[in-house]
Amino acid sequence: MSTSPPVVAEEPRGIGTELPVPPTGPRRRSSFLSGPAGRHLGLVAALVALCVIGMITAADRFGTGSNIRTILTLAVVIGVLSVGMTFVIIGGGIDLSVGSLVALASVWSTTVATQTMSGQGWWAIAMVALIVGTVCGLVNGIFVAYGPIVPFIMTLATMAAAKGLAEVISAKKTQVIRESSFKDFFNGSVIGIPVQVIVFAVVGVIGWIVLNRTTFGRRTYAIGGNPEAARLAGINVKTHTVALYALMGLCCGIAAILISARTNSGSSNLGIGYELDAIAAVVIGGTLLTGGRGTIVGTVIGVLIFTTLNNVFTLNNLDTSTQAVAKGAIIVIAVLLQQRLARTELRA
Repeated sequence: MSTSPPVVAEEPRGIGTELPVPPTGPRRRSSFLSGPAGRHLGLVAALVALCVIGMITAADRFGTGSNIRTILTLAVVIGVLSVGMTFVIIGGGIDLSVGSLVALASVWSTTVATQTMSGQGWWAIAMVALIVGTVCGLVNGIFVAYGPIVPFIMTLATMAAAKGLAEVISAKKTQVIRESSFKDFFNGSVIGIPVQVIVFAVVGVIGWIVLNRTTFGRRTYAIGGNPEAARLAGINVKTHTVALYALMGLCCGIAAILISARTNSGSSNLGIGYELDAIAAVVIGGTLLTGGRGTIVGTVIGVLIFTTLNNVFTLNNLDTSTQAVAKGAIIVIAVLLQQRLARTELRA
């Protein structure tokens, strides 16, 4: 009896067995415009348009060297806070306490350094500010991760508590910094570039490296995109969440150092309202409020857009109420554009 080899039925082609179709030209252009490079290009175009408006409406003042220096200096504190906020929002959280943490760190550091550690040098003020900011961030992270308490509620409570603690420590009085080396160092410049701008640049570069070239950054995106999937993949979501808020607190400490050096004082009113500015800059920069997407480059451009916008408003003598309305409208427009881009990416 002869045997014949078994006949293997040809697998019918259907879904999943189709040959790959090379992308067409229009689809490649759509992917580019909806991707990070396209979004950054759009942000740069918006920044250039804003500069043109400034040149037209305040031609004799906007383009001067001193005004550009002012814009960069004002961008420093918001920029440092926005870098930390980018990590928190990409990780699926939010932090409303950053303004109060800046106030608490500035008051605590200037009080301790000018009383119990007087004469120790500028590093004493800086170290106390960094420690206070980081510890407060750790507290936020622990309660959010292990509480668990919704980030919005937890950081809202911390915002109130830190503001109150800053008023208790300072007795609602401004603490004047008498350490001349602290003021001289952080208000100085290197080859014409202000030290505060250099600090912002260093924080931005480190933030970019951590977010794009390390496991910590990849886990941040994973947790923000889908925390349950990240947990099943072996990521310790709770520990990572604590680290994200501690990083935010560290940025608050750095911001407190910079703003204290600029104002030569520590006060419970420093930094108040900065949380909204930082969130607005991050959102304008393209970071998705629901987490999982965002870039440090976009955030830095968003900070420059936000600061330049403030400068144009000020040069054109717009009152603070009008500025607040305009900022609110810009934030709403930015969020609507984000949602439109997200829907476009899902359909692509």
